[in-house]
Amino acid sequence: ITVDADGDAEVYTPKIFGHLVSVRYVKTDFADGVDFVVTNETTGETVWSEEAVNASASRYPRAATHTTAGAASLYASGGTAVQGRIAIGGDRLKIVVADGGVSKSGTLHFLIEG
Repeated sequence: ITVDADGDAEVYTPKIFGHLVSVRYVKTDFADGVDFVVTNETTGETVWSEEAVNASASRYPRAATHTTAGAASLYASGGTAVQGRIAIGGDRLKIVVADGGVSKSGTLHFLIEG
């Protein structure tokens, strides 16, 4: 991903089928403090959103799960939400980068499990 003179970029992945395991940011020369927002193009579901990233990093995003009745799944009554891998069903991911510096670049790798 290469940002423009304002430090911004908007790019898309190819279509993805499967469950997201991880996102790996590999810093090339983006400025410190770069912001990332990755969403599912069709649903708008946030896959990863983080501000002020300074170095290469790995993230393992998860989403809240629900019962068949639509209620939040919890580990115990009133407890912590159960989270599961994010399913991507043939959609592209939209990657928005801000504050990346002037014409700088970096790479995102998405690990998908079928």
